[in-house]
Amino acid sequence: MITVDEYLKEQEIDEELTASVIEFRKEYPVDACVKDRVVMPDMLFYGKDILQMALAALMQGENLLLSGAKATGKNILCETLAWVFGRPAYDISFHVNTDSASLIGTDTFVNNEVQLRKGPVYQCAQYGGFGVLDEINMAKNDAASVLHAVLDHRRRIDVPGYSKIALHPATRFIGTMNYGYAGTKELNEALVSRFMVVDMPPLDEEILRFLLRKYFPDIKEKALEQFAGFFLDLQTKAYNGEISTKSLDLRGLVAAIRTVKSKLPPFFAIRMGIVNKSFDIFEKEIIEDVALTRIPEEWTRADVFERG
Repeated sequence: MITVDEYLKEQEIDEELTASVIEFRKEYPVDACVKDRVVMPDMLFYGKDILQMALAALMQGENLLLSGAKATGKNILCETLAWVFGRPAYDISFHVNTDSASLIGTDTFVNNEVQLRKGPVYQCAQYGGFGVLDEINMAKNDAASVLHAVLDHRRRIDVPGYSKIALHPATRFIGTMNYGYAGTKELNEALVSRFMVVDMPPLDEEILRFLLRKYFPDIKEKALEQFAGFFLDLQTKAYNGEISTKSLDLRGLVAAIRTVKSKLPPFFAIRMGIVNKSFDIFEKEIIEDVALTRIPEEWTRADVFERG
């Protein structure tokens, strides 16, 4: 298992910045009751420039906004950053029913008395967590108003009916947003001004091949080329508006290749991991045709892995 120091060296992150991150981890130990929230992600983020920008901003107490299309690694980067800094992670998804109470907390009845059931933003502030504000551009005004005081220089939360709490010095928030999803809206200037913004570029062939090789060291070069090419073909079609982004699922691709180890024919694995995630019959046919140009139906595990 790779350590944080090894990972940062592998990514060629500046030595001084790496030392600062390691010192940060030592300076802010994690409370025992939330240690289970500090986990190494299944998939680490790879991309030196993006990672270095994110680390530098977080080290200076800034919050991040990651913007970009699907399958650009926004959530993977969030998970990686929380692990690198050794902080408990809190996933806060925004949707039509997310309001201020669901973020801060609500009254509940415990031992015959009213107590505050703390929401994820409150817990994140209390324990010095990294709060991932997923799809922040779907936040309603009521929810966004909570974020204003939390994200700016005040770094505090006013809990109606209770006390005012200050954010733990290690607390950071990382927002993510996709372009053009149904229910999304333009973020107002006041909210955007509270973030440092990172525009996530699409996956390129070099990074994709690197990631797949990381997961599957024994994958054959020919298979690696075809699986990576298949994903990039779909990415091009999605960006050109020929298909939706449903099939742009890197986790699905990794899962498909992994199931091949259980002797599932590669084409069937791709059907399960990628093709069948589109429920439009015409789109599914397009994706399947792309798959057929890359992944022959007669392929077996021996065509994919060195130790077939």
